[in-house]
Amino acid sequence: MVGKRQKPLIVILGPTAIGKTGLAIELAKSIDGEIIGADSRQIYRHMDIGTAKPSADERAQIPHHLIDIIEPDGDLSLALYQNMTYETVDDIHERGKIPLLVGGTGQYLTAITEGWSIPEVPPNMDLRAELDEFAEKNGVQALYERLEIIDPEAAVKIHPNNVRRVVRALEVYMETGTRISDLQRKKPPPYDILELGLTMERPLLWERADRRIDMMMDNGFLDEVRRLLDMGYNRKLPSLSGLGYAQLVKHLLGDLPLETAVQDTKTVTHGFIRRQFTWFRGHDNGILWHNVEQMSKETIIATNIRWLEE
Repeated sequence: MVGKRQKPLIVILGPTAIGKTGLAIELAKSIDGEIIGADSRQIYRHMDIGTAKPSADERAQIPHHLIDIIEPDGDLSLALYQNMTYETVDDIHERGKIPLLVGGTGQYLTAITEGWSIPEVPPNMDLRAELDEFAEKNGVQALYERLEIIDPEAAVKIHPNNVRRVVRALEVYMETGTRISDLQRKKPPPYDILELGLTMERPLLWERADRRIDMMMDNGFLDEVRRLLDMGYNRKLPSLSGLGYAQLVKHLLGDLPLETAVQDTKTVTHGFIRRQFTWFRGHDNGILWHNVEQMSKETIIATNIRWLEE
């Protein structure tokens, strides 16, 4: 770290199934690092298989942070996640280690690296229920049009089908009288940040994602979802709207055939990968992209070590 004006933060980002976890563990071993999760699904306890959470063995090799921190019916705001991440980064630095922020949730990653100023507005569950009901009765587009009128700047950044984010933006305005876009100003954090992006050709990545879903099913994904329902968690919870969970819930509680549920999971995962790449392109402030089919882990790790030594 000689010559660094600020303490380092290494970010490993990329779409689902690209191989972020394996690379992060090997890199952390090489540089005496610790891993901070940037995955909006891996924060939930009891949801291990479907979120591709690092295994117990992997977590035993390298300390992992911000994984398994809330129950499936809990709520972790972006502001709280950001604060917890900054605190964790600082703690890792104080112990003389190197923090690695690893994940594929673009909003989490960008909030940290760009230093978003996130409105500290507590959730109003009654208002959220009212807005959700409006969307169910009038359609998600009608809800989105309300946001376009109130806060067009925020609407440009939010997909109309992302009801949760649309509701949150409306909630902030209705609770404070201030647009969320006015509250979300940026103050870059005091770190020297290296962002590493992992990529590969889309068809190859989709095949890889499909194989991982098949492996998840072999490893008991369906039983995991059944267990969550047996524990009393409501199918409408945000945690159970994730890839695979929503589809398997439809199988268990509806009449969706298992084969169809698995295929639907693969289809929505392909779409999710597209949206992840779109987010990363829209927030590329100097990401160093590496095609994992063309570059070895050893080469990527060597690049990181040279950066730390500059």
